[in-house]
Amino acid sequence: MTQDTTQEQAQVVIVGGGLTGLSAAVFLAAHGVRATLVERHPDTSTHPKARAINPRTMELYRAVGMEERVRAGRSPISGNTDLVHVETLAGNERVRMPNASPDDIGRISPTQWTLIDQNQLEPILRERAVEAGADVRFHTRVDAVEQDADGVLLRTTDLGTGESGALRASYVIAADGSRSPVREMLSIGAHGRGTLTHLVSFFFEADLEAALRGRKIIAAYVNNPEVRGTIIPIDNDRRWVINVSFFPDRGESADDFTEERCVELVRAAVGIPGLPLKVESVAMPAWDISARVADASTTRRIFVAGDAAHVMPPTGAFGASTGIQDAYNLAWKLALVLNGQAGPGLLESYAAERKPVAEETVKQAMLRFAVREGKQFRDVENELLDETTMTFGYCYPAGAFVAENGSPDTLIEDPEHPSGRPGARAPHVPLDGEHGPLSTLDLFGGGFVLLADSAAGHWAELADRAVRELGLTLTVHSIGSGAGLRDQDGQFRQRYGLLEGGAVLVRPDGFVCWRATTGRPGGTDNEIAGALRRVLARA
Repeated sequence: MTQDTTQEQAQVVIVGGGLTGLSAAVFLAAHGVRATLVERHPDTSTHPKARAINPRTMELYRAVGMEERVRAGRSPISGNTDLVHVETLAGNERVRMPNASPDDIGRISPTQWTLIDQNQLEPILRERAVEAGADVRFHTRVDAVEQDADGVLLRTTDLGTGESGALRASYVIAADGSRSPVREMLSIGAHGRGTLTHLVSFFFEADLEAALRGRKIIAAYVNNPEVRGTIIPIDNDRRWVINVSFFPDRGESADDFTEERCVELVRAAVGIPGLPLKVESVAMPAWDISARVADASTTRRIFVAGDAAHVMPPTGAFGASTGIQDAYNLAWKLALVLNGQAGPGLLESYAAERKPVAEETVKQAMLRFAVREGKQFRDVENELLDETTMTFGYCYPAGAFVAENGSPDTLIEDPEHPSGRPGARAPHVPLDGEHGPLSTLDLFGGGFVLLADSAAGHWAELADRAVRELGLTLTVHSIGSGAGLRDQDGQFRQRYGLLEGGAVLVRPDGFVCWRATTGRPGGTDNEIAGALRRVLARA
């Protein structure tokens, strides 16, 4: 790679300013890494696109102090609950997808679903990223990437001025969408069903109260001989968007969607002939629903994340949250490697952990999409995992943790009955602290955390030795009936799979990475330091 004196330097460059890229900038900043983000579009999204953030992802925003800020931007449909499959909105309801109640989720998490439109969330994330020190550059295109043993050179163009530039980074996150130019530059292929359907979206105004019949819909999936699409409320009153499929193999194209044709399609979808309505615009570009997973999540110093790594149908509202969780998984690892506190081998765990999750999530979205396309719910329900299990119950089969002998290699567990094993999300347990109620999850997000049963006293000493030996941030919390953190319901041992005196080590992203189920002293070796060395790929 030729050296260029005009190269700007950055520790991490993020390509893509959507939800995944902007979240990555926020998460990296929380770990002290000032990233540079480049996005080819002139501004954040103007279309609602993704409309729901799941509770696990809200836990991540809570960890960086953004939970209330995100909730404040929630959409007018934030109180809606119904996902329905219908022949028409006014007619027969084929199936109503099951969903968890707030009480169900409250037993698993201190957070809840947040319905916020992508065009509302992206500006919030952008503002926070800039506040935290990220260098955010919209209207900037990446033209080429070159890697060597020490870093990545990105050739860029400022699309506002036409000026060429060069950025030199230690690492790059490619979060530049489902058609990722960076992924194409790297010749990373993808596998899966590919394009499932082509669509056109348009906004319209109408009074649909009679057709709704009291339902508070998040989305209504319509399938009848005249139209296949999705009706989605915008203001919970008179403004709606409809996504309508068209079929190029039948000679159809986006040009067929004249204003007159759009009026016909809305009436056919609602099921009320002669419905008064006003179509706002028919000039929106065509798009597609696809199902693909990138063949590789990492190539040397470039990491593929979000829709660039996995694209899936919107049925299930998995896509945006899965991408944001990619970024959270990667941010702490990059920070520790850049700080010299972890070996480069830690970064290899990104693909080992996130790719299996992507594969299963795409599968689950596809099963839900099959119902949207007309398949009977009973034909898929045996394979279908409920949304709560998909949200909280995924485990990493391999990665940056110390697996236990005989531990199951299953990807999914029941979050109502968590195992607390290494590779799984650290469970929520309600606690009482010095300043009031909190969750175990509120203890995570910075450095490593050791949660110790209050019946043991030696873990703090071992943790202190590990800190001195490895130069890491490690916080110890004693949990029990008479400890500094009181276990409100006596659930801590059970939910973390501990016996008296046991302890668990939790990574900065809230996943368990080591566990001692009992209070064994560990002989002459420091078990905690040994576990951290393995997790951090330190010799």
